Amino acid sequence: MIKILFLEINLFEMSYSKSLLVFFLLIYQVQFAQFTDEINSNRPGKSMMAFAVGKKIIQAETGLTRVSESHNKLNYDAAGFMGELVLRYGVWKEELEVIAEIQYQNDKFSSPFLDENRSGFRQLTLGAKYLIYDPFKNYEEKVNVYSWKANKKFKWRQFLPAVAGYAGANFGVGNNPFNYAPANIEEPTVSPKVTAIAQNHFGGRWVLVTNITYDKIGTDFASLNYVLTLTRGFNAQWSGFIENQGYSGDYYSDGIFRVGAAFLFDKNMQIDASLGKNMKATPEIFNFGVGFSWRFADQYEEVKMEKDNGSKMDKKMKKKGEKEAKKRKDEFQD
Repeated sequence: MIKILFLEINLFEMSYSKSLLVFFLLIYQVQFAQFTDEINSNRPGKSMMAFAVGKKIIQAETGLTRVSESHNKLNYDAAGFMGELVLRYGVWKEELEVIAEIQYQNDKFSSPFLDENRSGFRQLTLGAKYLIYDPFKNYEEKVNVYSWKANKKFKWRQFLPAVAGYAGANFGVGNNPFNYAPANIEEPTVSPKVTAIAQNHFGGRWVLVTNITYDKIGTDFASLNYVLTLTRGFNAQWSGFIENQGYSGDYYSDGIFRVGAAFLFDKNMQIDASLGKNMKATPEIFNFGVGFSWRFADQYEEVKMEKDNGSKMDKKMKKKGEKEAKKRKDEFQD
């Protein structure tokens, strides 16, 4: 009787373990679908993700933002709209993409001494991003069909970020009335920009992106900036984010907080909305924006990777796991 009961319990555990295996495989597929199957948009946040769009993929990320600004010491107000367009194209390798960024603003500036309509390019940048390190490449998470606890334990590997580097150039076109500098100081026609990018995945739903940027290098407008973006996926279509962006320069230093959400129409289209507010009143800034991202993937070329046989430590751990599995199987047969 005891032996029969023991056999029934073990059969139940095996069935439960198989169910867990299927569940974890589904979680694994959902977690990594965003890198291949679904659009990989940087919107609605201002950070740049580490992963590229894919070879021969063209992606457009557009937005329209209502901008409002007031200064309690200089006693002025400005309100208007800013249009944004980011074009991304995957070239040469799966890890490389070229990026064009455009911001054009039109607003009305009002003060006790001046009322005028302003317009101009806030940003016109061309650059390239390359994925330097991908912790998920050639890595397959092993599922222990005998232990639910082993599959649910904390995994230190999630602290290994994907790492990318960006280099580009800012181009000045005409007069820029939005740079906060004295009127007698002009922006250079061309200035360099570099960014270090890190991207962490915590579990299957949380993504943390960190950007550190040195912008307009070697000019009067040089600044050291950062962006921290935390995104949470709620289901297959909805996601939300919170973000903090900081600027540190001679003419403008500030911190801005943003919140927003994105909705995935299908694997190639996304809409989004966000709110942004800075931390001070000199000036005080409030923005509200909506956006649309679209990916043209008909020319995508799948990149075939050579299988990595793993390091000596990986082989040792695999051999140890096989021994433990064989030991449990022998105990069950006894």
